[in-house]
Amino acid sequence: MTSSFFKGSKTVVSQPKRSKILPKLSKKQLGNLVPKRGGKFTPVIAAMLLKMAGWRNVGEIPNIPQAVVLALPHTSNVDGIYAIPSLFALDVNISIMAKHTLFKVPVFAQLLNWIGVIPIDRGNKGSVLQASIDKFKTGEPLFLGLAPEGTRQYTETWKTGFYYLALGAGVPILPVAMDYKTKEVRFMSPVYPSGDIDADLPKIYAQYKGVVPRHPERLSQPLQDINNAAE
Repeated sequence: MTSSFFKGSKTVVSQPKRSKILPKLSKKQLGNLVPKRGGKFTPVIAAMLLKMAGWRNVGEIPNIPQAVVLALPHTSNVDGIYAIPSLFALDVNISIMAKHTLFKVPVFAQLLNWIGVIPIDRGNKGSVLQASIDKFKTGEPLFLGLAPEGTRQYTETWKTGFYYLALGAGVPILPVAMDYKTKEVRFMSPVYPSGDIDADLPKIYAQYKGVVPRHPERLSQPLQDINNAAE
């Protein structure tokens, strides 16, 4: 897989059918409130790697300082090969959570901090959900990335913690999709949780209609349902 990533022009020549709805997205289009990594050379290198792989960023990131970012569909470890250059090319800073014990090794801790990993102590009083809400309540810019499917395999339902996190923190949910058919990382319309999860989830599901993951047979049931309903 690594070798095909670096095939250069041969990869780019075989262009997939692109999205006709979402515009191409670049670092220059990000507003001043969006959390940035602040890199100078990394975005340039990442953009080159993304182009070599034949992928691109499309859609729009609203000019807001905080959001819960959904990474879907996630059916393979290979997703990260394209997702990481995608985020670095935009210079957007999307954090993820990991056990605080991983930060005990200083050198490894520096790497995790650079990537954007937030330490969470599951042993402390209170839930991870509340700890995450508290991170937002500090008022600091924060895009927190979550994978509601909770697995790279098929699942009948999504974990709904992301919804209650966004609701409790008072921040929007920003759906992001990786479409292997069009080779696009799509940043889609934010959904502001109303408190009625049964009404809000279909708004999120609908945005993933037609998105093709690396392993279609592993697509979660909610996304299979939305695709079947469209046929």
